[in-house]
Amino acid sequence: MGHGFLANEFQKTDRIDEVIGLDLELSAMAFCYQPFMPIMGDNACGWSLPFSGEIRDTKRLRRTISIPESIGSSGSLSSGGNSDSSLSRSGSTSSLNSFSRLHFRDHVLTYNQRYLAAEAVEEAAAAMISSEESGGEEDETADGMRLVQLLIACAEAVACRDKSHASALLSELRANALVFGSSFQRVASCFVQGLADRLALVQPLGTVGLVAPVMNIMDISSDKKEEALRLVYEICPHIQFGHFVANSSILEAFEGESFVHVVDLGMTLGLPHGHQWRHLIQSLANRAGKAPSRLRITAVGLSDHRFHIIGQELEAYAKDLGMNLEFSVVKSNLENLRPEDIKVFDGEVLVVNSILQLHCVVKESRGALNSVLQMIHELSPKVLVLVEQDSSHNGPFFLGRFMEALHYYSAIFDSLDAMLPKYDTRRAKMEQFYFAEEIKNIVSCEGPGRVERHERVDQWRRRMSRAGFQAAPLRMMTQAKQWLGKNKVCEGYTVVEDKGCLVLGWKSKPIVAASCWKC
Repeated sequence: MGHGFLANEFQKTDRIDEVIGLDLELSAMAFCYQPFMPIMGDNACGWSLPFSGEIRDTKRLRRTISIPESIGSSGSLSSGGNSDSSLSRSGSTSSLNSFSRLHFRDHVLTYNQRYLAAEAVEEAAAAMISSEESGGEEDETADGMRLVQLLIACAEAVACRDKSHASALLSELRANALVFGSSFQRVASCFVQGLADRLALVQPLGTVGLVAPVMNIMDISSDKKEEALRLVYEICPHIQFGHFVANSSILEAFEGESFVHVVDLGMTLGLPHGHQWRHLIQSLANRAGKAPSRLRITAVGLSDHRFHIIGQELEAYAKDLGMNLEFSVVKSNLENLRPEDIKVFDGEVLVVNSILQLHCVVKESRGALNSVLQMIHELSPKVLVLVEQDSSHNGPFFLGRFMEALHYYSAIFDSLDAMLPKYDTRRAKMEQFYFAEEIKNIVSCEGPGRVERHERVDQWRRRMSRAGFQAAPLRMMTQAKQWLGKNKVCEGYTVVEDKGCLVLGWKSKPIVAASCWKC
């Protein structure tokens, strides 16, 4: 199943993340399959979402929201069509007693969330219907829509801590979400893992479990994860695109300078051989005029042993090109990093490089990221290069995050379909040991344990501006398009300019965004 399942129609769920003021417990209640909480008095609201039995017979799916017609009946989320393919919810009004203290505003926000969730499913289904061209694709569309329904229903049950119902849905999902199936079956298998992990950690209402924070999911390494990361770098354009934009910006900042210094946050997840810096060293050595007389690179992260190996290789590579490279490592996570940990000498031009790193210090309180940005600001770099996943995986409501992640990773898995054969083991390794790890963290973790907190480029603009940074617009669209062609990036990937940022996307769905900032 292609990306048509969760195309741009799901972007409307972004509005869910704009709603603030409710804690995690309310976000769980917002999607419970208990009878709908009445907005006024005992009025109930009946909703209908079309399921697979109706998909072939309708050109446009419609919601039924009729409060007057449903007065006196219990609210339900049910399917039209065959009863064996429906997911219905019902119960007695006595179950509303636990919600008696909720305010009117909370009722409105709850209904707003349900509306957006239903609208996203409806429009995703409509997009699938419009793309049908053959009987085989119709069957695939129906199967995929069924998976969408099961995943969302299971997410609701997990949010409501209903272990029995969630377990039943997980069993059905496991039978249909195949690791070597269609792109949507494969991405669904990763979300099933995340839901199962979240369900296993479910505790009674009111209790909170904390997980020790880590810098990012790749700090706890294994041979399989390292191989998966290497494959992602080699096959997917995401990281290489970030390196290209970052190096172009760094070369511009270093133009005419002889004493230059790069601080690399996370060293791009510890990718072997330091690919980004090999390209930079080569470009500096071959630049018009004189190469820098001194180049310093400081790697920041917890994988110090891996960084030292990379540093030795880079120093030897620079020496062969006639350049003097000084490589150093600061063993620290970003939250504990201090300005004095970075040695900056008088007269050197400093840049800070962050590739898929800063989202790991975005927390609910926002204090952690603000501290890191303040620390970077105190270093007074000439340029801060920021490359991040461009998606909203850090909203306050679990189901909103879940659906946005489903949309985002469906696009990535769809792109892998276009790049590799169905049974290619490289694709399975990338999906199961790299992207699945991100998905599981987004879906199953809360609090300090949730480090994959991706946000949209607009949100990063607001954060950077509040921290005292000014945007340095990237004017390299022509070069970026040439880079896509030169590197024979799979057709379907595009680059667009967004208010001075460059965004790499798959079939109009943003994947990663690169931006540049000055103090």
